[in-house]
Order: sequence, then C-alpha cells, then structure tokens
Amino acid sequence: MSDPILADPAACRRALFDGIAAVEEVLLAQSAIDEQRGTLSPASLAALIASGALRMKLPAVLGGFEADLVTQMAVLEKLATLNTSVAWCAMVGATSLALPGAFLPAAGVAQMFAHGVIPCGAIVVTPSGEATPANGGYWLSGRWSFASGVRHAQWVVALARVPQPGGAAPAIHVLVVPQAACEIIDNWQVSGLQGTGSCDIILKDVWVPLEMSWALGAPPQRGGVLYHIGLPAFVAYEHAGFALGVARRVLDGVTEMLRTKQRGYTPGGARMTERGAVQRALGHAEMRLRAARALAVEVNEEVWAAATTGAPPLALQCLARSAAVYATEVATEVVGEAFRYAGASAIYQSHYLQRCLRDLDVAAQHYMVSDTAYENLGQIKLGYTDVNPMG
Repeated sequence: MSDPILADPAACRRALFDGIAAVEEVLLAQSAIDEQRGTLSPASLAALIASGALRMKLPAVLGGFEADLVTQMAVLEKLATLNTSVAWCAMVGATSLALPGAFLPAAGVAQMFAHGVIPCGAIVVTPSGEATPANGGYWLSGRWSFASGVRHAQWVVALARVPQPGGAAPAIHVLVVPQAACEIIDNWQVSGLQGTGSCDIILKDVWVPLEMSWALGAPPQRGGVLYHIGLPAFVAYEHAGFALGVARRVLDGVTEMLRTKQRGYTPGGARMTERGAVQRALGHAEMRLRAARALAVEVNEEVWAAATTGAPPLALQCLARSAAVYATEVATEVVGEAFRYAGASAIYQSHYLQRCLRDLDVAAQHYMVSDTAYENLGQIKLGYTDVNPMG
C-alpha cells in the first residue's frame, strides 16, 4: 500500500467521510425516490460510487481502501443516517467486490476488474443453486433470493453447492457471473428497504470458468489482515453499523421534533419536553444506543487485532455476530419507542421516520442478526467445541 491514505487508518477514515460529505445532500434528497422506484435512482447510485464507500472493503492493490472493521462500520452508520437503501446497498456492494477482489485467481480479477475499472456488484450468500463440474469450469443453475442492488450491478457473486463423488456432502463454492446472465424476478414488493431492489435471481445452465470461482474457505490471493478474518466476523459489523445509524437518525430526529411538540385534545396542549416520561425515554435510549455501539466497537477492534496473527478464534467469531445482533435489537427498540413519541405526524408515507421504522424492521429479519447467535455464544461459554458460528 504505497498510497499514504491507505497506509494511515486515520487518513483512510477521513477520505471516506469526506467522500460521504460531498454527496450527503443528494443521498438525503433521493431517499424517498429510491423507495418509490424499488431500486436506487441513478443519482443515488452515482453518489454512492463517488463517495468511495463501495471501495472501502476492496484490496488496496485493486484501488480499494482495505479499511479496518470499525472504520467500515462507521461509514455504514453514517450512510444509514442519510439514506437507508444506499447504506444497505453499500454494505452488500462492498462485500460483493471485496470477496472476489481478494479470493479470485489473477485471471478472474483481470476479467472482473478489467482495465482497472471498479465495477458494481451484488452477492447472494445462501447456496441455493448447484454448480456442476465440467472440463475447465462449472454449469451453474438455481434461484437465489435477496440480491440487493442487482439491477445496478455488472457482476453477481453467488454461493452454490458442488456435488462430490461417492455421495459425500456437497462442497460450497463461490462463483462470479455477469449480471446479464441473470434473470431478475420482479418480486421485491416488501414493507421496508424497498429502495434496495433485493429481487430474486435465476441462473439457468450458465457457464462459469474456473478462474471465476473459488472454494469457500480457500486462502485469499491478495490483500492483508481484512481477508483473514473469516465468517461471520467478516460481515457481522456491517449489520451493526446499519442498525446503529438508522437508530441514531431516528433518535436525533425525534428529539428535535419534541422541542416544539405539544399533544392533547385541549387547545394549547402539554409540551412534550415537560413530560418526565419523555425525558427518561430519551435519556435511556441515548445510553442504550451508546452502549450497543461501544460494544460493537470493542468487539470488532478485538477481531481486527486477532486477525493480525491469523483467523480469529471460534469464540470471537460468535462474539462478533452476537454484538451485531445486540446492536440490531437495541436499535430496533430505540426506534420503536422514539417513533411512538413522535406522534401522528410521523405515520405518513412522506415522513422519513416511518420509512426508518420499516427499513430497520426488515433489516432485523436478516439471518445474520438472528438470535441463534446468542445460542452459539452460550454453547461456546458452556464448553461446546462443534459450534457453527453461522448456524
């Protein structure tokens, strides 16, 4: 990393936040438009690309920032205070570039990042398709759900099962295909995160050469500490950052609303700021949100430190995912309570508060932040050794 920005974590963070600041007004203005379109608008996509957030996880040798986990978490947190759909697409898009950027063979990288151009990507992680081995590659077929950002992607990263001889359990491989090979199913009619365009995709007997794939668990081909972290820690912090950012926007927004708000059936009404219940709710929410964020920062700093000497241990993987679950739970509780105190003005579709409420409720359904993470962590504490941190 000869670039001084990439070699200095503080400079890297400043560059990323300066990039966001330059497009902040666009992201705010496009938020409702993205939801109406069911995918990012051209203006939102251009702003996201210009911000540099899609490159934050990419190996430096390919033009990325290769940022540490806490910096990436903070970037997603900030984006989520501006435009939830953009933040989610940044989270997914950054990973969809980082994984092939770090793990593809050189010939595959030359195709995906041809002429040094950094594309946009999407990723589907449930191995619901099958890759049939053939001479020099695979025939890939299947249907995958939740391909966030697929409409603006040039490449799609898909996990699939590879049959093994002798009736052995299938291996899981990661394959990269052009977006043009995908049939996009227009089924993203949902209650929240509408602007992410997280449609299903279908692939039918698509040829994938070996250089556009790798076996899950294979060592990285390029890059540093970031690509030795493993799962789920490699992605868990993203969910924490998203949830904390949404909750911060809602809590600060409702606090500002309450400064002038009155409620009641009689003329004049009571000032909300004079209610002890409101005062306590705001103070308690502030402490819970800060505590959840502090926990996420502490755990991910520990993950980063551990990765400098190898893959973080199983216990830390479980802890990283549990920290993301906890942040999401706290954020969801804070947003729900704050929304209630916002009153009837927040229920209209034109109001950003109800959009934040719906978007976070949908984000909380993601399996990465399922409370099974707590079960895994509990098993570790009880001495179990066969724990699957992604289970």
